[in-house]
Formats: sequence, C-alpha cells, structure tokens
Amino acid sequence: MTNNMVYLPFSHRGLGRWAGARGLVRRGVFDEGYALHVLLAAVFGKKVLQPFRTFRPSNASRATLYAYSDLDEAALRNTAQAVAPPEYLEVLNLTKLRTKPMPGPFPVGSRLGFDIRVRPVRRLAKDLPDSQSSKVIRKGSEIDVFRLELLRGSPDGWREEKMAAAYGPETSREGVYGQWLAERLSAAVGVEVESCRLARFLRRRVIRGNGRGPEGPDAVLHGECVIRSPEEFAKRIRRGVGRHRAYGYGMLIVRPPGVRPRNR
Repeated sequence: MTNNMVYLPFSHRGLGRWAGARGLVRRGVFDEGYALHVLLAAVFGKKVLQPFRTFRPSNASRATLYAYSDLDEAALRNTAQAVAPPEYLEVLNLTKLRTKPMPGPFPVGSRLGFDIRVRPVRRLAKDLPDSQSSKVIRKGSEIDVFRLELLRGSPDGWREEKMAAAYGPETSREGVYGQWLAERLSAAVGVEVESCRLARFLRRRVIRGNGRGPEGPDAVLHGECVIRSPEEFAKRIRRGVGRHRAYGYGMLIVRPPGVRPRNR
C-alpha cells in the first residue's frame, strides 16, 4: 500500500469567492471543508486527497492543506494540469505542491504523538428523548458524543456532576472525546492510546449535499499512542478516523512523542 503526505497551499479568500460564485455558500454559511471537498474532487478526482486537514493563522488570507493520497507529486500535478479549469488553479497554489512518501509500517511498540481534528459524533440507531428541550432526537440523527453521554447518564439529562465523577471535574468533555477516539483505534486497529487532551473545541455548522447540514462539535485532539498492529495502523492513517473524513476531519498526523504541536 502506497501512501503519500501532500502539502498544498491555497487562498482562503479565493476559496470563499470560488464557493460563493458556485452557490456553495448556503444561508450565509461558508463551510471551508465542504468547498474544498468539491474543489479537490474537480481538480484531482474523487477521494484522491482524502482525508485532509487545513491550517490557517487567524485572519490570514493564505492557508495550507495537508492530505494523504495514493498519488505522488508528479501524478497529482499532471492530473490537475490536464483537467482543472484555470480559475480553479487560482485558488490552489499548484507550483508549491509537494509530497513525501510515508514510511513503511512502524515497528510494534513504537510510541508516537498524534494530532487530529475530528467531529466526534454518533448516528442514533433509535429515537432518543431530549430532556433539555422536551423534544425527541430522531433515529439517524448525528449527535455530539458528549451530549449523548449526558442524556443517557441521567433521567433528567445534562447532569454534569455524573460526568465529572466518571471522567474528572475539569476534563469531562476531554475524557469522552478521548474515549471515543480510543474506541476507534484500539480494538480494530491495534493502537493503544496512552494520553489524549482536548487542544481545541468549538461548534460548527456544516454544509452537506443540497442544503445546510447539522451543527455539531469540531475538536482537535493531541496525545500519544503505542503501535500494536503496524499494518492496521498504516491502513487507518490512510483511511482516516471518524465521520466526515471527506470534509477536512479525521486526518491522523503523527509526530515524535513528547513534542506538543502548536495550535494552528
């Protein structure tokens, strides 16, 4: 299995203008991940740059996209130059496109740091009463896993003292999200999550399909893990973690242990 890490600068303001001109801004909501999903598919092909992650200093017009891909720099550049309309390449800085091959499977017992942006949600298998609003959250809806734990953990819902008893008084949300991530890495992938901290959290409304999508959690998690199954871990890096991997979530970026990444 070949996997390349891709580096591609782009214009954040240019992306906004490009999305607006094509009706991708819905009811005043600009979803950078959704706009890039559409743009990247048109330039390189569906799922070629997926998962991906963007970084942008506050209020900067320029941004950086990192992604994983089966294709190397030459193949990506050739595809873009062959099929992309000129105005699409005004958003993406193709001259600075770079790739590097990811290493072979890490040895068993390797300790790595990780940095990942996720949308920690679950899709409900059945209706769930929402005691906070006296409404019912319908089957098939996406729900923040932290909110789900609160609703399930108390008959009247939203009793954070119960969550504090389980996860600690200052880190209840951090604990739930860390457990959610560990579930997706430990059992099936053979990765032991040793530590996990919530580096950034906000709530964001997204765009999906022909309309506005759900509002939900947008979290960045930093931590360290130990590799137990190198081949499965390599597959997970290429595939991504969690839902919305095609829209800027789920890219697992590894780093040396003990090095804390800057929040960007």
